[in-house]
Amino acid sequence: MFWEKKLEHWIDGVRHQSILPLRLQLWNGKQFDFGSSTPQVTIRVPHVSALSYLLKPSLANLGKAYVEGKLEVEGRVSEIIGVANALASATIKPKGKFGRIARAFHHTREKDAQAIQYHYDVSNDFYKVWLDENMVYSCAYFENGNEDLATAQLKKIDHILTKIQVRPGDTLLDIGCGWGALVIRAAQKYGARCVGITLSKNQFDLAKERVAQAGLSDRIEIRLQDYRDVDGTFNRITSVGMFEHVGLKNLPMYFAKIHSLLANDGLAMNHGITSTDPDNGETVYGGGEFIGKYVFPHGELPHIGHVLKTMQEGGLEALDVENLRSHYARTCGIWADNFETHADQIKRLVDDKRYRIWRVYLSGCSYAFAQDWVSLNQVVCSKAGREATSLPWSRRYMYY
Repeated sequence: MFWEKKLEHWIDGVRHQSILPLRLQLWNGKQFDFGSSTPQVTIRVPHVSALSYLLKPSLANLGKAYVEGKLEVEGRVSEIIGVANALASATIKPKGKFGRIARAFHHTREKDAQAIQYHYDVSNDFYKVWLDENMVYSCAYFENGNEDLATAQLKKIDHILTKIQVRPGDTLLDIGCGWGALVIRAAQKYGARCVGITLSKNQFDLAKERVAQAGLSDRIEIRLQDYRDVDGTFNRITSVGMFEHVGLKNLPMYFAKIHSLLANDGLAMNHGITSTDPDNGETVYGGGEFIGKYVFPHGELPHIGHVLKTMQEGGLEALDVENLRSHYARTCGIWADNFETHADQIKRLVDDKRYRIWRVYLSGCSYAFAQDWVSLNQVVCSKAGREATSLPWSRRYMYY
């Protein structure tokens, strides 16, 4: 039959390029091993119609087939991700549709709010299961490399607040405040007066509750608000894991907005995921396509060079840039392990499709950061044009 010859040709091609810990089982009882050792991953094809996903195994196709239940997969998720990437690299070319293309989206307040709510309003209980106790959903900072997740997340917050030299009495705006961990830390430890904004109703409700429980309602205000609608002046501004939602075309406007809110002698920190493609392209083999469809609608990642360029266009000067790619690979790896450990609990909180999406997403992100497909950069900036004598002579102050 046609499909048999095509499948055998594909299997021979993959075997020629890679030895994989993979077993392929077909609906008719046939099975094929792709290596000599015991298979670590098993893919079951329940119907001939599902072969199309396998014969062109981009990460978009394999991810869709898994989350939609077209293919059945068994194995540890880290092994599954490794096999999926090996199949993709052995079969398709990392160019054209599956290359590092940049997609442009039209961002409006309504569309951005919908995208944020789709991703973050799964349920607070869902995130509590696999995040740390403070529910920090961004790259942690492993100063020594051996910290547990909760410690590394607090170190990340302290690293940010120390970098921008938060002082008692400073006013601080946190754009995309999540569940409130950074503003609570800034008020408690550094004596700042804070405003945290989010577009997620779930985050807004829990952040307000946590602020009240900490006895900080007089020092912290949580708002359900778009960053474009904020007014006032702030000594310090943080944006952690938020600018990925802004859009490439909107970055000059985004940084200009930060400029308009920042005091003349103020400091700001932008912490976010960046593309490692100079042309702002997404991850290869269709990984970005999968994330855009199932995880982060309308998300766009700029290269760090584009970030610095648009930051300057917005009237800001970059003072310090730090790459934390290895830290995010580790963070996502811990999240993925937590997700696997608490799989039964998570399945009671979300449907099977959502469970599968997040299972491959977290582990896939760890792989992507490890492979230099994406990165994470912290950029400290101030208003451009300040006197040189007002700038620090060294970075020593950052390491408390």
